[in-house]
Amino acid sequence: MAWFEGFERQTLTVAGLPVCFRRTADWAAQAHLPVLVLLHGFPQTHVMWHRVAQQLKGRYRLVMPDLRGYGDSSHAVGDAQHQHYSKRAMAQEVVGLLDALGVGDFFLCGHDRGGRVAHRLALDHASRVKKLCVIDIAPTLDMYSGHWGKTPEVSGPVADPYFAFAQAYYHWFHLTQPAPLPEFMIGGNPKAYLHAKLGGWGSQGLGYIEPEALAEYERCFCNPDLNERGWSAAIHSAAEDYRASAGLDLEHDRESRARGDKIACDTLVLWGDRGVVNRMFKPVALWQAQCAGQVSGQVMPSGHFIPEELPEATSDALAKWMV
Repeated sequence: MAWFEGFERQTLTVAGLPVCFRRTADWAAQAHLPVLVLLHGFPQTHVMWHRVAQQLKGRYRLVMPDLRGYGDSSHAVGDAQHQHYSKRAMAQEVVGLLDALGVGDFFLCGHDRGGRVAHRLALDHASRVKKLCVIDIAPTLDMYSGHWGKTPEVSGPVADPYFAFAQAYYHWFHLTQPAPLPEFMIGGNPKAYLHAKLGGWGSQGLGYIEPEALAEYERCFCNPDLNERGWSAAIHSAAEDYRASAGLDLEHDRESRARGDKIACDTLVLWGDRGVVNRMFKPVALWQAQCAGQVSGQVMPSGHFIPEELPEATSDALAKWMV
């Protein structure tokens, strides 16, 4: 099957910034089909959805953007409060892209960081989201706060779940350090860092990744282009995503919870049985607490990168849910 056969790659300017994305090629001819938006995670780009997209084309009009700070979308220098890379700002950019495409309401699915953007989008733009799916995450505030929802499976020399979580997700703490420390450390060998991340979190190496996709991840994450401060633009913008999540995003989440805001639509949660979320958290219970609709869950026989490790099973789950 040809690489992204049936899809076209475009870049649109949204609020003055470039947003790269792929969408169904026969967009106008398939106007009768519902729209499904697929959001990628770290350290990837929209190409992580290639196999899923091939399975789902003809059922939906698909939109797969590179999130702000990733791939061939914008890589602006972050501000002091990391507001530019807040999930609220990133979600607003996704909505702006869909406005430009003439899309009203839509189905929404996000993996990893894309799931966090999708969560905020579903809160801030509730009338736009028909149904939601989040893949291999628990709510950000719960994860940072150690709200496990279960007795975590902990092994090793220190029998403390937060210690185990910090070891498994050390990047949640490393990438939030002030710039440019993570930028310089990762920039010393970005390919090795990228491969370690893509092969980790229960995914058992890089064998699940198509060569075309791995080449794209390497091209984008290891991009030598520097921003105006002389730092790797790609690594800096990814770090800013995490800095926002450890600061401003938590403020937004606390404010939403204090107001009683909840995801209005029904929500599907998928997570891998070899991943950190499965070991440490009870995702259905944690998401149901943040959702006014019905939450359903399915554990998948995989590591963290479920859409690429199990594209057919992921596609089947989405096709059954997004109706």
